[in-house]
Amino acid sequence: MKLFSVGVIGAGRIGKIHIENLLYKIPNVKLKIVVDINLNDNLRKWATEKGVSKLTNNPNDVFNDPKIDIVMICSPTETHAKFIQEAAKGNKHVFCEKPIDTDIKRIKETLSVVKETGIKLMVGFNRRFDRNFTRCYKSVVSGQIGEPQIVKITSRDPAPPPIDYIKASGGIFLDMTIHDWDMARFQARSEVEEVYATGAVLIDPEIGKAGDIDTAVAILKFENGAIGIIDNTRQAVYGYDQRVEVFGSKGCVIADNEATNTVRIYTAECTNIDRIPYFFTERYLDSYSSELQYFFECLRKNESPRPNGEDGLKNVIIALAAQKSYEENRPVKLSELEND
Repeated sequence: MKLFSVGVIGAGRIGKIHIENLLYKIPNVKLKIVVDINLNDNLRKWATEKGVSKLTNNPNDVFNDPKIDIVMICSPTETHAKFIQEAAKGNKHVFCEKPIDTDIKRIKETLSVVKETGIKLMVGFNRRFDRNFTRCYKSVVSGQIGEPQIVKITSRDPAPPPIDYIKASGGIFLDMTIHDWDMARFQARSEVEEVYATGAVLIDPEIGKAGDIDTAVAILKFENGAIGIIDNTRQAVYGYDQRVEVFGSKGCVIADNEATNTVRIYTAECTNIDRIPYFFTERYLDSYSSELQYFFECLRKNESPRPNGEDGLKNVIIALAAQKSYEENRPVKLSELEND
């Protein structure tokens, strides 16, 4: 079995998750280089403890190394398109965290380079690999619940991110709901043709001052006739609320929240269960290793992984259409943006 040599760019929160999976959970993979422009003593200590053999602040150390087969991009969004193109021109396959970029033209330019070079690109929409959502998808694919008619997604964070993050994130529809656009397409097995989005600032006025909203609802119309409903908030005081429901012509499949354990307490005063996970590092930890296992399996079989660059492009188009819908208070067809 081929041994893949990997370089990772970006060792922040998500980068560390991928690095640990590469080191401990993915067989026949050698992590050769980790790059982060913000090298400090804490990162060096962490890298040493984890057994990272080489740590650098120069991305070119990855792109210029002919022995590296795969580049994993976990750096800030504004670097993704550039790094994908650099990797592709060096004939290196790419796993890139979402989104590819926030500009449609820039994404299309990047995908052209990917196509020209023939490398394989996977975009990190990890929720497709969550065991609960995968089970929902299988119920749809098998026809068990018939033709999808309504897809409902609840995605609520436990607490707002820092204001500095919000100022640079592109807004809730790009930094948060983008996972839900992908999940809606995945479960409906159809592309979105129209979106109507509304929202408000109900949690922190500073979020509004930063030009964003913290509470949102979107209605999607799919090409197959199904309807999607997504609700988001940046603060659910009870934890990380992540639910999916697909209603079809023959039935319904629901993925509910998982409690942190299976214990239930029954007393005269109440019946309760323990809390749900607090954030994505608890809720989706297994999905991150599953998506990498799938990615490397595709490479070994010379198959094209999904979600791919086209999925990444479509999810960004939906996000931008939702933002336009919110700003103009009207439904927006994706065709209005697809030719940008």
